Amino acid sequence: MKIEELNKEKCKEVLTRIRLGRLACSLNNQPFIVPLYFAFDGKRHLYSFSTVGKKIDWMRQNPLVCLEVDEVKNQNDWTTIIISGRYEELLDTPEFEEKRVTAHELLSKHPMWWQPAYDAGNFRERTHEKAIYFRILIEKISGRHNFSEEQEMYIEPTKSGTFRKSWLLGRR
Repeated sequence: MKIEELNKEKCKEVLTRIRLGRLACSLNNQPFIVPLYFAFDGKRHLYSFSTVGKKIDWMRQNPLVCLEVDEVKNQNDWTTIIISGRYEELLDTPEFEEKRVTAHELLSKHPMWWQPAYDAGNFRERTHEKAIYFRILIEKISGRHNFSEEQEMYIEPTKSGTFRKSWLLGRR
């Protein structure tokens, strides 16, 4: 097994393929983490969409956030990206119109992109609320990739108490 550090360009390449991450925000020394669908602009921003709730309330008060993104093929072949950034709400005003259009265009490339926010709004019975577009300015990005250089055989116990030979990519 080998773990390698990814440079910024490789990290960005992963972000172009992945749509789901885990967003961490914090308020009054209390962390909060939620799944987040996003679209990457290929440069410096991740765009997303939500309704008002705890996540938006907290990020409005403390815009410093962290996003973790995984691409897992198996236990020996995975990539993890960590982003430190800043929440930027794209208000429904003329000055943010172009950025809101960009957010909509990027997000709408994926089917059902609006579904998580819509369902969350229905869950909270807040369907009268407007959609909130926001983006995360990437201030710092890092990543690691774990992979196996060769296959190895190992002995695996079975339910009956016997053992069998199995092949594993990488070491245990």
